[in-house]
Amino acid sequence: MPAAALAALASASLGAALAQAPDLARAEREVLERGNTFRHSRGVAALAPNTALAAAAKDLAAFMARSDRYGHDADGRVPAQRAQAEGYDYCMVAENIALQYRSTDFESAELAAHFVQGWIDSPGHRGNLLDASATDTGVAIARSAGSGRYYAVQMFGRPAALRVRFEIDNRSSTALNYQLGEQRYALDPGVTRRHTECEAQALRLTLPGRATTTLQPVDGARYRIEGSGGRLRLREG
Repeated sequence: MPAAALAALASASLGAALAQAPDLARAEREVLERGNTFRHSRGVAALAPNTALAAAAKDLAAFMARSDRYGHDADGRVPAQRAQAEGYDYCMVAENIALQYRSTDFESAELAAHFVQGWIDSPGHRGNLLDASATDTGVAIARSAGSGRYYAVQMFGRPAALRVRFEIDNRSSTALNYQLGEQRYALDPGVTRRHTECEAQALRLTLPGRATTTLQPVDGARYRIEGSGGRLRLREG
């Protein structure tokens, strides 16, 4: 076969391969949409795209693609450090990573489906996908020019602005106990305890002679227990 024909054939083959390569930006959007669909199916609110988390995800995906090193600390940093470096002021950060490779290429939606299903099938990654405290996300996918592997990163976060700060003030003469989520606390007379929570858990307080009161703390809430003996009362504000 003439050299010109061979060159033309090679060029055509390369063009066909490039045409079949997935659109990574589209695949990233698919990952977000599929993840939110999964959250919705489990009664969890959707995540909102966040530019800072997307930049942090892109940094790690690009590093793994350049180096073919795989891991949450592949670039010498942990997820929280990458989020901070992009200016994301957080009270929680989590991260899912994955890689995909095969000799024939993927369609964009197919590549995204493989990543998300892999996370759903892995308990730890599934936990991040369904973490109700997360409100923001960023997704990035990059391909290694050396190995042909696709690396995906999805970051999850909740901003520091959503922290809940509240206090419980025991103005009574009785020592009390209360429960915040799964944690139990003792509160002596005259003691005020302040809590700062990334996402406030249910507050359960039982006063002598009364049924347990369950509250959902909001930012800036103040709970006061007043009275003495069996005549204690709870006040808010």
